[in-house]
Amino acid sequence: MSTLKVGIYLPSFGYGADGIDHAERMRRWCIRAEELGFDSLWVTDHLLRARNMYAYTWIEPLSTLAFAAAVTRKVALGTGVLLLPLRHPVLLAKTLASLQQLSNDRFILGAGTGWYPPEMYAMGTQPKERGKRTDEVLDIARRLMAGEELSYRGQFYRLDEVLIEPSPAPLPLWVGGGSQVSGEQSVEKPVLNPRVKARIAGADGWFTRPSAQPQQVAEDWKLVAEAMTEAGRDPDDMIIAHGQWVHVTEESSPEAARRIQHGMSREVLGDGRDEELLERSYLFGTVEEILAACQERVDVGIEHLILHPYTDDPAQLELWGSELLPALKSMQTRRPAA
Repeated sequence: MSTLKVGIYLPSFGYGADGIDHAERMRRWCIRAEELGFDSLWVTDHLLRARNMYAYTWIEPLSTLAFAAAVTRKVALGTGVLLLPLRHPVLLAKTLASLQQLSNDRFILGAGTGWYPPEMYAMGTQPKERGKRTDEVLDIARRLMAGEELSYRGQFYRLDEVLIEPSPAPLPLWVGGGSQVSGEQSVEKPVLNPRVKARIAGADGWFTRPSAQPQQVAEDWKLVAEAMTEAGRDPDDMIIAHGQWVHVTEESSPEAARRIQHGMSREVLGDGRDEELLERSYLFGTVEEILAACQERVDVGIEHLILHPYTDDPAQLELWGSELLPALKSMQTRRPAA
């Protein structure tokens, strides 16, 4: 057993002009999160706003992490997750190697395929290609960052004697995917795709879907662990991470807390999902209810829990630090039997 690691997503929303200095709030968020003892800072990646799921988009994630690296010293930095079909692998490898140098090797690549077709069309790719393209991007980027001078002939990319400097550079890889809560408003099926399972089994960590229920995580983990064993890997080498939307209030009434939280969620998630689906997907209720829901996820193997805010209001971060962090960091993780 080990103690739960706790990270936070940066509130890197693409805010409009509203009179608030969001850059300064972001700077303070990074610094204060490290001071409070959070283990990691993460960013969301969307090129365009998925209007059926979000009321905002996010600013560019790797630029945001470079910003975070400059104002912090020890906290880990990661993408949760970076949409690989939208990126050229050589430029990606160069950017990540540079970020590792600037951050003193604190970066973790959380990687995924994405699901929003307009983003892929905008970058000249097709949704039906996203899995195979992701695999090529990962293969090329990992080999380049390992210091290999690479010639490559793939379905999507052709390289001749390409060498990235600085390299070699460490590239911890956590792959996103898996089952998610079922419902007509969900964007993916509530199953673990076999290709995604294979991709996860070859990585250093697994980013479960934020909307996955604890039992879904447990069921998916059995499949991932089996795939790792078949490939000659030890399932204990895998880090299991889980991101979750949350807004903490000091209300003692579950009903009052939920009224505030659903109002906050509409500000960011829009109205494409009803309250019932949101409650099944994310964290709602009093502090005690939120902590109980987190414990359920730890009990099925989550080792790194990453909280996602609905606001960059510094008061929310302070509430997380006082009301959630001490209890979360006292939780003991245990890997369930595969």
